[in-house]
Amino acid sequence: MDDRQLAEELRLTIGGLVRTVRAADTMPPGESAVLGYLDRGGPLTTAEIAQQRGVTHQSAAKTVKDLLARNFVRAEPHPGDGRKFLLHLTQAGRDRLAEERRRRADWLGAAINTVLDADERRTLEAALPLLSRLSAQLHGT
Repeated sequence: MDDRQLAEELRLTIGGLVRTVRAADTMPPGESAVLGYLDRGGPLTTAEIAQQRGVTHQSAAKTVKDLLARNFVRAEPHPGDGRKFLLHLTQAGRDRLAEERRRRADWLGAAINTVLDADERRTLEAALPLLSRLSAQLHGT
């Protein structure tokens, strides 16, 4: 298999795995994505969330409004620009995100234990640093 074929197979396989694992989610993908961004990156504005998600400001604002209504995020005035708000993850949001992550990990972990033998699990574990390096390269870090 040449590099291009390997890249395409990897893209298809990982994409399919991600879509399948997301089927275990109980909250809309946009909401869990926003909670994840806030968890990993700290306070963000709605515009920054829209940019990171690659969606319109309107779309991000609707998601943020829903998260605010459920007390998963809180807004405070931006210290450098009074027209903007910084969004913070609340403890309720952190708990909800942890629940989603646990559900995904449990579901995927059960599949790994069902489908893969011990040698295959070790091979999968050994591939994780390689996948992380590829991801870092693609993100420019």
